[in-house]
Amino acid sequence: MKGSSWKEMLMPSVGMIFTIIAIVSSMIISKIAMSKGLSSFIIVVYSNAVATLILFPPSIFIFITRSGRRPLTFSVFWRILLLALDGCFGQICDYVGISHSSPTLATAMLNLIPGFTFILAITFRMEVIKWKSWSSYAKAFGTFVSIGGAFVLTFYKGPPIINQHLTSTFSSQQNWILGGVILACESMSISLWYIIQASILKIYQEEMIIVCLYCFFVTIISALISLLVERNTNAWMIYPDIRLIAILYSGIIGIAFRSCMTTWCLKKTDPLFVSMFKPFAIVFALLIGTFCFRDVFYLGSLVGAVTTVIGFYAVMWGKTQEKYYEGNNLETLAENNVPLLQNEA
Repeated sequence: MKGSSWKEMLMPSVGMIFTIIAIVSSMIISKIAMSKGLSSFIIVVYSNAVATLILFPPSIFIFITRSGRRPLTFSVFWRILLLALDGCFGQICDYVGISHSSPTLATAMLNLIPGFTFILAITFRMEVIKWKSWSSYAKAFGTFVSIGGAFVLTFYKGPPIINQHLTSTFSSQQNWILGGVILACESMSISLWYIIQASILKIYQEEMIIVCLYCFFVTIISALISLLVERNTNAWMIYPDIRLIAILYSGIIGIAFRSCMTTWCLKKTDPLFVSMFKPFAIVFALLIGTFCFRDVFYLGSLVGAVTTVIGFYAVMWGKTQEKYYEGNNLETLAENNVPLLQNEA
């Protein structure tokens, strides 16, 4: 059973790793585009519009051809609208926060998501804490260790391990405090997004249709907000440079691919499992920053990354143990029920 538990989580784990790569790469490209004049509000509108156009054909195909699917009821519809409101807020916080700071700080703040999700999952009874169970201890321990690793990455530098002696691409003066607060709000929004999405998947499991409607609603909501914020019509102009690349990349990879993959992983697992991969974002961001943008790699970065991985594996072990014992309990119940059924026959 233990082997099967790890196999069940293998594909969602691979999917979430690709999702994290999509998040980090989208952040970096968007930061470069915003430094060239792309509005942090306009990119939300255009990238979600691109994602909607990408997802619309397969969603229509699924909607027409799958006869066994559940109907798209009002209960599902308003939950997707609520998901879009939360997602729009989170995306705006993401881009505004990055514009005031850097992708490295943005990925570091994502490490708050496991803690927020853990608390929300317990609040909404999606996670159960059994204080006499080692698996519950492992999940709680791993969550807080991952958060601790994020704080080490953010606040402790230590001596440089790799020093390129070059100025970082994102080393200009930045309002780190404001950016950090905004990015913390984004982390809370993402945690709530996982909870809402998981509740939708319980009653409607067509993830492609859910994400397509989600992107469509975010496009409308963000457009209304942007019309109030961006009064300059030139801000809406798109030029064939890094700004267009950022919009297309964010729409296709950063939103369409990421949202579909995250939704699929939520369908296969749960919000806590999905959120535990966020600490890996800072690891990818540091690697890209060090080798692509010649950032300095410090000892604190290494210590924080190792701590994050330890926390991740602690939660993974706890989740595996839960699945193992749940499987054993089901087998025991089945074995106990068979003689009774045979006797009745």
